[in-house]
Amino acid sequence: MPQTPTQKTTAQSTRAILLDKPKHLALSVLGVRPFGSKPRQSMTAALHGDEDERPGLNEKETAQLRGIRRFGATGSVLMAIGALGAGAQPVLQNPTAGLRVLSLPGRMPTVSLTMTMTGTVLVVLAWLMMGRFAVGDLRSRKGAPRRMSRSQLDRTLLLWILPLSVAPPMFSRDVYSYLAQSEIAARGLDPYLIGPKAALGVDHVLTRTVPTIWRDTPAPYGPFFLWLGRGISSLTGDNIVAGIFLHRLLVLFGVALIVWALPRLAKRCGVSAVSSLWLGAANPLLLFHLVAGIHNEALMLGLMLAGIEVALRAVEGAGPIRGRSLALLIAGSGLIALSATVKIPSLLALGFVGMALARRWGGNWKSFFSAAALLAAVTVVVIGFISVASGLGMGWVNTLNTATVVRSWMSIPTILGVGTGLVGVLLGLGDHTTAILTITRPIAYLVAVLITARMMMAVYMGRIHAVGGLGIALGAIVLLFPVVQPWYLLWAILPLAAWATAPIFRVPAVVFTSIVSVMLMSNGAEYLPFMIVQAVVATIITAGLLIYITRKSLPWRIDKPVAEITKSGPADQVGSPGAYADSP
Repeated sequence: MPQTPTQKTTAQSTRAILLDKPKHLALSVLGVRPFGSKPRQSMTAALHGDEDERPGLNEKETAQLRGIRRFGATGSVLMAIGALGAGAQPVLQNPTAGLRVLSLPGRMPTVSLTMTMTGTVLVVLAWLMMGRFAVGDLRSRKGAPRRMSRSQLDRTLLLWILPLSVAPPMFSRDVYSYLAQSEIAARGLDPYLIGPKAALGVDHVLTRTVPTIWRDTPAPYGPFFLWLGRGISSLTGDNIVAGIFLHRLLVLFGVALIVWALPRLAKRCGVSAVSSLWLGAANPLLLFHLVAGIHNEALMLGLMLAGIEVALRAVEGAGPIRGRSLALLIAGSGLIALSATVKIPSLLALGFVGMALARRWGGNWKSFFSAAALLAAVTVVVIGFISVASGLGMGWVNTLNTATVVRSWMSIPTILGVGTGLVGVLLGLGDHTTAILTITRPIAYLVAVLITARMMMAVYMGRIHAVGGLGIALGAIVLLFPVVQPWYLLWAILPLAAWATAPIFRVPAVVFTSIVSVMLMSNGAEYLPFMIVQAVVATIITAGLLIYITRKSLPWRIDKPVAEITKSGPADQVGSPGAYADSP
């Protein structure tokens, strides 16, 4: 039977694909082709869309933004003051102990908790309101008719960060583990073999403040971070306050790198710098858990994002990759490898840079292995140098699973295992939680690996940008990881903030960020139930009063386009389709 023109075209296309380059055969073997190109294109279209430039805010919106800035700054100050009593204060060397004014919050725990909770709610509400001037209505792809400037966002972010930068640690006591592990390294001991209790003694000032669960565990962090920590310990000794201050400076350096890299990556992906910074750098999870909580994720993510930006300058450049371009590629890859010596998950970014590089070099087997060899060499040199120069060696690769002793409710495989075990107890079948976790966690690992491989292949085929593929892969890894802490969500949110613009991503990200940000206790521990109830009631009343007082000066309601209002309104309200009506 003779072929129709459509059948001939299809046959020719198939023959061209099979004869084009070896990558197509490889992808068929790996099972990528049976999925077809349409689902991957549909996924990219569903998550990403270019954002055009918008005019700046008008006079009224600028005044509202100033009010939002002050509203959020008020919350940040309340958090800083409340942290004097409700923060993760050290057991010993509490700098506020015995002072008439500064020790007052410590003697009123319910009041302090109320202040921190109220401040947390105010910052989250201010962040949500500011989003209207950064991305507009989250439920729409149209974006805001006018957008705040980069300088306006930077000033707002700086004002919100400053109070938290001088406050006691909040939401976590991990910084005390940093101090103890750094002191172990400063004494010439191996922090990857011995914990704070055995190395420093149970009565040591640093050990006393380390959470009990971590006193006998070795350090799970990379040698670069502990190398920096050892330098801090050599300067501060047993002075907890000075050590906290210097570790927070490391965090602020990491945040500065994030603020530098994120808008540049967003520009590469056709996304507004302001919207990416609003969802990424101004995210309450970053403010509360990286800045206030002093987590080393700030340094890891800052180095990773900066490395991606530097490397992509070479990969996505116009000229051949040699000379200055090659130097940028090596420098960017080196920064990513360096970030992995803080915490290992960031090393995944190197795989996506490598896939983009392989595609740039031709998208065949030779380019694939050439890119892999180059980036592997950079990784080996950087990690090897840090491990040897720090004197800490490679023992850190044996402690990467230290955190899995915690059962996290945010981890999908863990909550499934714990939930199934609880059902078994209720049915009288016994507690088989541990046995079930040995099944759910490996399955989750396999699913995360498959998703990551799928995203890498999508980057290799040019169906998705490397930044977007990395964000999706990290999102899968975070949700399927055995342990998920709130700030782990930033692993995926930050790169996706520079690429994903669709409501299907932004709405869940904003909702989940808002919920998680207000539900955790500020001292990283537990309060008595009646104290929590009192603080929650007081917070709701206070926030409600503030909303009522500012109902006319702050944009609590989303303005509707004039074109929609005029459908039922008077004729003199008619304006241009892009115009927005003022709030009542």
